[in-house]
Amino acid sequence: MSENPPVSEGSILPEWSLLPIFDEPVPSLSDFAGRPVLILFFNNDCPACKGRGFPYANQVVLKYPEIQVIGIHTRFAGPEFDDETLKGLKEEFHLRFPYFRDEEPAKTGWRYDAGGTPHWILTNAEGKVVKSLFGSDPNRGLYWLDLTLEEMMGR
Repeated sequence: MSENPPVSEGSILPEWSLLPIFDEPVPSLSDFAGRPVLILFFNNDCPACKGRGFPYANQVVLKYPEIQVIGIHTRFAGPEFDDETLKGLKEEFHLRFPYFRDEEPAKTGWRYDAGGTPHWILTNAEGKVVKSLFGSDPNRGLYWLDLTLEEMMGR
């Protein structure tokens, strides 16, 4: 039995278990109280993360400065990447959001019921899950995420 209830729309996220990649402390979810959060679970080996996930997350940072975007490098399968490789993503993809490494190698990913990478979780300012979806198809996942953001932010 899981130590936390399943993550679903309307639920409150349990605390994440992340490790720093850069020389910055890992924030807790409570650090963003009163602010919506968009989490992107990604992996360095994931073409969809790099091709569509990163650009979309960067777009959200620029379009919705009131939303905190957080990246979580998680590893459900495949090779492990060192911090230096993960640090290189910031410059290579011009990442405008902080990102961290998941523990054990996908502790938070499993806890949050992520379906793989990329996986998106959007919370409202009260910390409740508004949307949890897997994928980066611009005509499906990102389209629905975009509509949810527009509605949530009153635009």
